[in-house]
Amino acid sequence: MNTPDADLTETIEQALAASGESVQVRALLQLRQLILSGELAGGTRIAELSIVERLGVSRTPVRAALLRLEQEGLLQSLPSGGYRVQSFTERDIADGIELRGTLEGLLARLAAERVKAPELVANARECLAQIDLALATPTLDDERFSAYAALNSRFHSLLCEMAASPTIARQLERAAGLPFASPSGFVLLQTRSARARDMLVVAQDQHRQVLDAIEQCEGARAEAIMREHSRLARRNLVEVLAGQPPAHTPASMPSFKLIRRCA
Repeated sequence: MNTPDADLTETIEQALAASGESVQVRALLQLRQLILSGELAGGTRIAELSIVERLGVSRTPVRAALLRLEQEGLLQSLPSGGYRVQSFTERDIADGIELRGTLEGLLARLAAERVKAPELVANARECLAQIDLALATPTLDDERFSAYAALNSRFHSLLCEMAASPTIARQLERAAGLPFASPSGFVLLQTRSARARDMLVVAQDQHRQVLDAIEQCEGARAEAIMREHSRLARRNLVEVLAGQPPAHTPASMPSFKLIRRCA
């Protein structure tokens, strides 16, 4: 019989395996990580050739990654050629989270109003059960946080699939690409503490509520829950920023360097 830890390890391996993508997608993920990790700080000028050399891939996937990150708002194209890494105000981040919540709320309402594929609902239920495993301890270590982040992203993706709206899904993908605006951005702002786990337990309860509302065809309720769900991320961001002096960037959150803060 598998133990909870064995189940969690298997879950992590499956999530990592599912993320295996083409060279183009890997280039996008690597470049985005360079920006969000602070290695390419806000205001840094970057050129296509330098990224090709840094990532060790051809120009084609790098060109596609640069264009995609410009569309997401992480990069700004320069008239003279090349790109500059964008920086953001606290209001920019808050607006991105609010936009993501609005779009996810709309998708949840559509999922409740449209015919639902039973297999998607079943997959979402299984995903929630796996999240319960990740949250089974009083505090969360790095492995459990990683598991939660992967499973949380999967659950949100399944809700998006239920709505069967590629048009809105594309807009959500762009909104979620902004720093801290994705569902996993909320997780990355947490600290390894009992309070962090408690906030994720609240988020997990909202996951169950929205899925129940979708199954019961309660569109307005599903929409309201998802909008409130996104506000957990905004509240967490405000709390973390309030606890850090403007000149200090937490070592565990280097992407804070992208946020322009008032002294």
